[in-house]
Amino acid sequence: MKFERLALIGCGLMGGSFALALRQAGLVQHITGFSASDKTRQRALALGVIDQACASVAEAVQGADLVLLAVPVGAMHSSFAALRDTLSPKALLMDVGSTKCDVIAAAQAALGDRLNGFVPAHPIAGKEVAGIEHAEGTLYQDRRTILTPLPQNSIRQIQTASEVWTAVGSHVSHMTPEAHDATFAAVSHLPHLLAFAAVNALSAQAQGAAFLEMAGPGFRDFSRIAASDASVWRDILNANHAEVLTQMAHFRAALAQFENALQQGDTAALHQLIQQASRVRSAWTLQAGNACNTASED
Repeated sequence: MKFERLALIGCGLMGGSFALALRQAGLVQHITGFSASDKTRQRALALGVIDQACASVAEAVQGADLVLLAVPVGAMHSSFAALRDTLSPKALLMDVGSTKCDVIAAAQAALGDRLNGFVPAHPIAGKEVAGIEHAEGTLYQDRRTILTPLPQNSIRQIQTASEVWTAVGSHVSHMTPEAHDATFAAVSHLPHLLAFAAVNALSAQAQGAAFLEMAGPGFRDFSRIAASDASVWRDILNANHAEVLTQMAHFRAALAQFENALQQGDTAALHQLIQQASRVRSAWTLQAGNACNTASED
């Protein structure tokens, strides 16, 4: 498996790391890149992540046999529309979006007869920091990548997509788009929202800054993902809002149990609630290939 030309749409952390990983594995000969910012394109070129900086999506995709959309999920539809007319019928097109139902809907609306070449993907990897400067070829090693294939995909296309992510070090799993979005609302999207809300609640208090000065490792570990990219997570939460709202309802119910125990001074109930959570968390282990998604799809 070797590609003559990778078109990278979105020269940021996720896309740049994918390009570097393929280059280091010797699986691509030439890499074109497009980002909305010319400064970003030129930086990617200067860093050797791409070989050619392109002024448009269509120019980058022309002649590519592998295309990666590494843009925020809110920009997927416009990106699909921009590449449709120059995308080769033989090209493999993938994305790195953290939501799948909305991305697939965008592809269905924009790609026309090129839809069969799109294999949706979500690598569970990233950092709190965004930008091409932070890209690294090892980002996807020992991380899980979820594929949510379409009925239009051939067995060969799905196999090639799996081989690509395996080649950059990922453990590949398959899910339906619906199961994907429900799962990651619970284990990624809601936790990010809670971290954002907790930090905002703290900083909004009159003594918030003073409280923050006293914060220790517990606050550091809990709030780490609150430092994630705002535009990326705005789009993720908005795109998967139905599943996130469902998880918020579950969280409110659990929070209400703690609130009631405290209001009633019910130490036994409080102990039981804490112990229940402690047992579940203690029994859980990070599965091989899994990592929290704190990334930005630039």
